[in-house]
Amino acid sequence: MVNLTWKSAGVTDVGLKRKDNQDNFYISEDERCLVVCDGVGGETGGALASRLAVETVETLWLSEKPTLSDPEAVEAWMRRAVAEANTSVKQAADASDDKKTMGTTIVMAVFGEEGLLHIAHAGDSRTTLVRDGKADVLTIDHSVVMEMHLRGQLTLDQCAVNPYRNLITRCLGHEENVEVDYSTKQLQDKDWIILCTDGLSEVVKPDELGPTVANHTVPKEACDELLKMVLDRNAPDNVTIIAVEYKEVEAQVPTTADSK
Repeated sequence: MVNLTWKSAGVTDVGLKRKDNQDNFYISEDERCLVVCDGVGGETGGALASRLAVETVETLWLSEKPTLSDPEAVEAWMRRAVAEANTSVKQAADASDDKKTMGTTIVMAVFGEEGLLHIAHAGDSRTTLVRDGKADVLTIDHSVVMEMHLRGQLTLDQCAVNPYRNLITRCLGHEENVEVDYSTKQLQDKDWIILCTDGLSEVVKPDELGPTVANHTVPKEACDELLKMVLDRNAPDNVTIIAVEYKEVEAQVPTTADSK
């Protein structure tokens, strides 16, 4: 018999060029629900938008957690959570005189039963799987340059240096309804999951991220090293990272003596 376990940690930092941190993140107490948001639309507006989105998901998780053994129920819950977060941000924007353009990206991961990871996102915040030291980005950025790449107009290397690389095509708070991408991934022993804002992904590329994370066994230490890499490279943006180490552990079968 195998038990499934995971440990997580998160870190956020203003970086070295910004005045305020517009990122927010959430890790539920049971570490099954993880959220990262990157606010847009001005310093105070972006920070408010990301905070409202995170708080909305947290409130729904605490009040109406989905049946984790039912993948369809988890998907429905995640879509609802993103929709409610979108409404929260848009209502606040509409009611404000100086934050009309505020919005936020969102990437959310939920650990279901039997090692099934559920992912939902809108914007360019990412979920990345690190397996055997190799990083595989599980989300597709909703950005102008990624759309150009998917049409065959830009290579990924060209996307990385394109002046329009920070223009996103989806976020919460700008429309009544937001389209959300949903997917699942079956996890294996010793997998790592990294959720992050573009403050990390713009600076530390997948071919560096994979080996760096794989060198660790403690999520907080993995977060700290990734953050240090960003800061050492002048940290042009806010950066937020959640790292999760996933393990399969053999359950101990009680002996006759133990059961007495």
